[in-house]
Amino acid sequence: MNRSDQSRINQLTSPYSPFSPPQLPLDFSDYLSLVWRIDRHAAQPNLVRYYIQCARALARAFQFEQRSIGRIIRQAEPGQIYQSLGLAPFQSTGRLMDAAARKSAIDQLAQLRADVLAIGAYQHDWVVGWPGSGVLDPDLRERIFATLFTALRSQYSHFGRLLLVIDIVLQEMLLGKRNLSEFSLGTLIDHYGYPDPEDPAIRELYRSETGDWQT
Repeated sequence: MNRSDQSRINQLTSPYSPFSPPQLPLDFSDYLSLVWRIDRHAAQPNLVRYYIQCARALARAFQFEQRSIGRIIRQAEPGQIYQSLGLAPFQSTGRLMDAAARKSAIDQLAQLRADVLAIGAYQHDWVVGWPGSGVLDPDLRERIFATLFTALRSQYSHFGRLLLVIDIVLQEMLLGKRNLSEFSLGTLIDHYGYPDPEDPAIRELYRSETGDWQT
């Protein structure tokens, strides 16, 4: 695992919050992770609004907000957006002949990506409570800790590379091309409406369960 790949994986599994903003330029993989975040926080309206703002800013930058993959964010309900990616071939005007096959492939790849992402994101959540910390049996608790803090952490750096491979295939299947520009956070903020992590109002709205977001 080279340092560049590790940095990308760390960003893709990060919370993308105003308190932990992306440090690398954002690309299509970041878009997929943001869409996954919308569904992951479906029960928290403030976070749903925040992640929708982020994802739509990227969609505008990539110029596919009005294409099928961009419309999915506006049409599907939070909690069902990520799993709706497979519908994109049916909403396109071309290549309907193999749309069912492409949907099946997208569904399987998206689910695999979600599983890999969930494991990686779970590690970020450990700061609020170690897995297994509530287990009363001390021997079992120690075995859980030994597995999670040694085997999982050491192996995930390699396992997480699946994200990079899956995203290449998903991008080609969803957009029909492999080459796509990447954008710095500053460019997305200045030109495409990405929430500014330095804005106190954005930080407050991210933390608050109420607030008026324009989506």
